[in-house]
Amino acid sequence: MSLIEVVSTEPRKAYAREYEDAPLEKGKIRAKVSYAAAKHGTEFTHFRGQDPFLENVFDEEYQLFLASKEAADKPYFMRPGNMWVGTVTETGEGVEGIEIGTRIAGYGPFKSTHTLKPEEALLMPERMTWKEAVCYDPAQFAMGGVRDGNVRLGDNVVVSGLGAIGLIAAQMAKLAGARMVIVCDPIEKRRQVALENGADYAIDSANADVGLEIKKLTDKRGADVIIETSGNYNALQQAIRGVAYNGNVAVVGWYKECHGGLNLGREAHFNQPNILISRACSEPNREYPRWSFDRICKECWEMLAKGLIKCENIVDPVVSMEEAADAYMAIEQDPVSSVKLGVEV
Repeated sequence: MSLIEVVSTEPRKAYAREYEDAPLEKGKIRAKVSYAAAKHGTEFTHFRGQDPFLENVFDEEYQLFLASKEAADKPYFMRPGNMWVGTVTETGEGVEGIEIGTRIAGYGPFKSTHTLKPEEALLMPERMTWKEAVCYDPAQFAMGGVRDGNVRLGDNVVVSGLGAIGLIAAQMAKLAGARMVIVCDPIEKRRQVALENGADYAIDSANADVGLEIKKLTDKRGADVIIETSGNYNALQQAIRGVAYNGNVAVVGWYKECHGGLNLGREAHFNQPNILISRACSEPNREYPRWSFDRICKECWEMLAKGLIKCENIVDPVVSMEEAADAYMAIEQDPVSSVKLGVEV
């Protein structure tokens, strides 16, 4: 049986190709993949050729993005896909604690197989579904947004942008004690998923004055916390308009350069919102040493493993491995029919 992977050698183009696995190295395991999923926001930024890392490096000493000729001259290449679920089929010499037949999840692109170190594998409890497992990555950033936004018991919370991160953040806000959760997105399918999963109100951000609608739904007060996950400057502007006086706006989305849509005068100047950039994997965590990225990861995996987060309708559509490249390109161009692309291998 041929092994297939999906690759991209130029922006906005993806295709499937065959590959061969190398002999298994000592201390590693190999898994046959059953399911996989994409990460739409970050991945598609790279897929479109808009990733700042394509022409820059992040200098750890200066904490700045700096132009890099080496990065700019590097040929474009990416492997679409973010997480996968499969079964261990081989164990290398010296591997202990993981047996052939063990069901695991891991990070990696759309491929028929994955080779990894045992400590990199996520062991799946029997009740855990594959869709819950592949929502592990977005759950981390959803939790980061909820915690950085400081959602508390009784708060009115808005989640802007309903990709997987936003849909999970809306559920986590409820679990954190939010009195009311309002969601905003221009795509009807995603708004419906949010409502099915427990959101109280949904606003069509393409056809409404979002800030005003939020104020109307909160007795003119505004939201205590807004979690902005879309990476869209117009959405951020509406978050600033819709948040309560001195309320929190947790900015989770990965934004590109600003070419309009953001005004830090008007409501921002008068209402003094606290705008916090939220990136769960940045260290040290805002609540270090009590909280770290490792703790966020562990808590998210446990919540998913216990079934506390609804994921069944988040991973949609699900296509075959043979259809994955075409589906990936189609969704990048027109996301209306999708939430989070899943692949059955």
